[in-house]
Amino acid sequence: MNILRRRPRSLAGPSVLALLFTVTGCSVLDGPATAAVPSPGAAADRLCRDLREELPERVEGLGRQDPEPSSELTAGWGDPAIILRCGVPKPAALLDPKAESVTADGVAWLIEPQKNGSFRFTTVQRRVYVEVSLPKSRTGGGVNPLLDFAEPVKKTVPEGIPD
Repeated sequence: MNILRRRPRSLAGPSVLALLFTVTGCSVLDGPATAAVPSPGAAADRLCRDLREELPERVEGLGRQDPEPSSELTAGWGDPAIILRCGVPKPAALLDPKAESVTADGVAWLIEPQKNGSFRFTTVQRRVYVEVSLPKSRTGGGVNPLLDFAEPVKKTVPEGIPD
């Protein structure tokens, strides 16, 4: 069963890259990044902890700077931070027939442009939803940060539908 109603685009999909490349801007954070900590069930929590062990120290050349509050279910890189949250709830956008996705090195991601110019990507067709938030000032590289997460996700989060 295909969760998304639209066919996933490849990483080099022209409309996705055009959309991401047109978003520019700069922002400065006054303090450390923050991220809401998900509350997954026990099975998802275990997969998320396995994922955390495999996450890279650098994403798009940015060093690891985990958000507050400290959690094994969240991670961050850079300032402003690229934020990863594991074990998030099913995104409502998955039910949208106009929802778009992109595949980065074998991992499918739902694309959710945000009103502030940032983007949220959530894995689909994996046993746990993994979310990556890309701030507006980090969108110039398109979806390249997702490539840094592909191997860790493939290694630790099996394909399937979350419970």
